[in-house]
Amino acid sequence: MRIIRGRFGRRKLLSNPGDTTRPITDKVKESLFEYLEDELQGARVADIFAGTGTIGLESLSRGATSIVFFERDRKAVELLRKNVATLKIEDETLCWATDVMKTSFRPKNCEGMTPFDIAFFDPPYRMVQDIVPGKLLFKSLERLAREDVTSENALLVFRTPSRAVFQLPDLWQLDRKLEYSRMEVHWFRKKSSEETDTSQEEEVPTDELVPEEPLTTAEGQNEDPDSK
Repeated sequence: MRIIRGRFGRRKLLSNPGDTTRPITDKVKESLFEYLEDELQGARVADIFAGTGTIGLESLSRGATSIVFFERDRKAVELLRKNVATLKIEDETLCWATDVMKTSFRPKNCEGMTPFDIAFFDPPYRMVQDIVPGKLLFKSLERLAREDVTSENALLVFRTPSRAVFQLPDLWQLDRKLEYSRMEVHWFRKKSSEETDTSQEEEVPTDELVPEEPLTTAEGQNEDPDSK
C-alpha cells in the first residue's frame, strides 16, 4: 500500500495481511479523494476502524490538519504506529488503541484535533448489518454525533459492501453515495443543532466506555487498557 498524492505522495505504507483489514485500491482511493479535495483542507479527521492508516494518512498528505486513528487490533496498531513514525508525523496524529463499540471518541492529550470535521467509518463488512437501533455500533454513531466530538455539519464517510442494509441514527443525513464494483461509499452529513432533538438522547453508562483518560504508551499515544 502507498500514499498516492500530496506531501507524502508515493511513500509506501506497511499493511496488515489477512482478513483483519481491507485495504482500499489505489483506483478507488483516488476517485474518493478527488471528491473530498476541498473538504480536507484544514480538516480535523477521525479514521475509525483505521487498520494501518491508509485513509487517514492519505487525508493528512492532501491537506488535513490532524488525524486521530481508532483501531483495536494489536497488529494493525503496531503497523500503524510504524507508518506514523516513518513519516515523522507524531505531532499531527494520535493512534488510539480502543474498541469503537465502547469508545467515547474523546481522547485526551489531543488539543486542536477535535471536534472532528470528517470521520471515516470503515467497519468490517460483517458488522454493517448490525448497524440498527439498539445495537452497540448504532450507539457508537450516536456518540460520534455529539457536539464535543464532531463539528457542525461534519461529514461521515462510510464504506460498505454493495447493497448492504443498515440504519444510521437520524442524527446523520445521507448526502451522496458513490458506487464501485463491489462496494459503496456513503456520505452522511451531521444534522444541525436546529434540526436535531437531543432531549431524548440516551446517556451511555460510563462502564460501557473506555476511560476518559486512556493510558499512555511509550510512544506517547493513547491506549485502551482492554487492548493489552
